[in-house]
Amino acid sequence: MKFICDRTTLSNAISGVSKAVATHSNMPILETILFHAEQGRIVLTAYDLEIAITTNIPAIVSNPGELALSAKLIGDMVRRLPSDDIEVESNEDLSVSVKGGITQYNLTSMNPMDYPILPDPGADEAVEIESETLKEMIDTTLFAVSVDDKKPAHTGELFVLNSTSLTIVALDGYRLAIVERPVTATREIKIIIPSKTMGEVSRLMGESEEKVLICANRRFVVFRNEEYTITSRLIDGEYLDYSRVIPAGCTTTVTVSTNAFLNSIDRASLIITERLKNPLRIRFDNTVTIRCQTPLGSVQDEIPATIEGQAVEVGFNNRYLMDALRYSGKDEVTLQISGPLAPVKVVPTEGNDFMFLVLPLRFKNE
Repeated sequence: MKFICDRTTLSNAISGVSKAVATHSNMPILETILFHAEQGRIVLTAYDLEIAITTNIPAIVSNPGELALSAKLIGDMVRRLPSDDIEVESNEDLSVSVKGGITQYNLTSMNPMDYPILPDPGADEAVEIESETLKEMIDTTLFAVSVDDKKPAHTGELFVLNSTSLTIVALDGYRLAIVERPVTATREIKIIIPSKTMGEVSRLMGESEEKVLICANRRFVVFRNEEYTITSRLIDGEYLDYSRVIPAGCTTTVTVSTNAFLNSIDRASLIITERLKNPLRIRFDNTVTIRCQTPLGSVQDEIPATIEGQAVEVGFNNRYLMDALRYSGKDEVTLQISGPLAPVKVVPTEGNDFMFLVLPLRFKNE
């Protein structure tokens, strides 16, 4: 096998697929990237048995073939080579030379025949969506995915597609994030996609001007554009019927500047630590008053807001409320409150771009 390609292009491709490389695996072959050289291009593949990422780059291929190289090692080598072009050549004994200018590395490929065969999901096309829209939906919800594997279904995002809309849902038992966008789909699906997969789709496909084709069946989902193909196993299990926990109405409506609220919570959070996780006491009356007391001290702050309805005081986990505000992406948000112990809805002041739900905390003296 022998090929010559652009160093920067190769380096970017290695970086792109590397998130699907296994780390500290008992199968060393999973810590490699598979390079497949064919006429005019190199196909790079990484696969950790849960997610596979494939891309291809143009190259001058004088001898087709395959090799499997340590992802970290080849990535570091290519990044440091001094020339614009890279020449890679391997022999039948699996010895490999990587040249760039006057610098040459000699290393050994693992046997490419040992690389696991990628699953053939046979997934049917479901929808084609603008990459920018898909990225926005993922980035707006991913923060609320559970990191607790006691409920594996909640470590992924619920992906609900019907003929006219796509809904993505994330929750972790303390908060909920929902976004819905209009699409034109060819079939209906309801699947749970691992959060790692969704993060990689956003990272690798979100900045592209190309649309993303999504295919799925009961076991796999495939995201594809002209640069990358991401194939992932789905998560089995039952997702919470989240519609049952969303309050139907509210008794207090608060419209507030997102940045002002964030900055106030940030100031109050200085006396909250991992060990001292006292809730914020936030009173919604004529203004928004934020108070907190821990063994480190106490704080009180106040910001203006437009408040309608009953005065109410609610306890919040500072981080959960900050995440909802931060990922809203809006200058203003509206909080819909149904009482001191009811879930609080965070929604746009105008439109229905998203809906976040934040569970309140009980105060210890109540």
